[in-house]
Amino acid sequence: MSDNSQRPIIIKRVKRTGHGGHNAAWKIAYADFVTAMMAFFLLMWLLGSTTKADLQGIAQYFRNPLKVSMSGGSGSGDSSSVIKGGGQDLTRSVGQVKQGATPERRSPASLKAAEAALAANERARLRELKLRIERAIEASPTLAQYRGQMLLDLTSEGLRVQIVDKQNRPMFANGSAQLRPYARAILDAIAGMLNGVPNRISIAGHTDATPYSGGEEGYSNWELSADRANAARRELLRGGLQENRVVRVVGLASAVPLDAANPIDPLNRRISIIVLNKRAEEAIRKEAPADDPGAHAPADTRPDHDEAAGGARGAGPEGSAPGGPAARSAFAVPVKP
Repeated sequence: MSDNSQRPIIIKRVKRTGHGGHNAAWKIAYADFVTAMMAFFLLMWLLGSTTKADLQGIAQYFRNPLKVSMSGGSGSGDSSSVIKGGGQDLTRSVGQVKQGATPERRSPASLKAAEAALAANERARLRELKLRIERAIEASPTLAQYRGQMLLDLTSEGLRVQIVDKQNRPMFANGSAQLRPYARAILDAIAGMLNGVPNRISIAGHTDATPYSGGEEGYSNWELSADRANAARRELLRGGLQENRVVRVVGLASAVPLDAANPIDPLNRRISIIVLNKRAEEAIRKEAPADDPGAHAPADTRPDHDEAAGGARGAGPEGSAPGGPAARSAFAVPVKP
């Protein structure tokens, strides 16, 4: 038997450092802290991006979970209506409906603001057209000499361009709808500029108060003014105006004089071209000619110039005898839409 007293004794000593007891436990704690912070900021983001109705629905769910399940919906944030909710949209103020199920309704205030903005843009566009026409008149030697016969103004219907007669320079031959060469030049110059805006066009013919000797039963100022308006329309089309731009051609005879104090003044004989604003155009389109038998006259029922042989107008460029028909419904020429 060996002697154990002779066996060597081995002592193991563990060398310890100041942080040896922590090992990697701090990393786990730090990871937990970062995770908690990420969850906190995610919660803050969700609360900030959630609508008030959603928050009310969440709060209601925790206060009374059975209310949601009994009403058949997934939330009751805006279920202020007695009608049971349901669907996917909690942003409604009354009831719950599926998102996209009903179109969004604008408030009357927002609609009025949008209409006012559109009207302002349209007025600005018409003012620009007015300035462009005035600059073209001044820049053209041909048109500059007729500057006194062209009147431009903005009315409730839109931009009005009036081409008026002068005592020694009428636009039409006496008692007819035949345009003079300088009147054609004016209309041709205007036609191209009218295409610069999308607005529709209304054309009206006017005469002075000098009547035809044949009276109202034959060819009268009403037919003459309508024929002259139609002649102006044809010349505008020859000048380049798009055909679908014209929505109304009307003859007003002497019912709307430019110089009411002197109804036989040559200024009253004129062609009025109105670049219509949206409101005036819609008002024209809402008219119902079928309900107003006197508003439109068929083209084949109007007397020809030759049939009015006994209806020659009085003396002078357009006649000088005072008087004339009383104001009545305009003689309108139908225009194909």
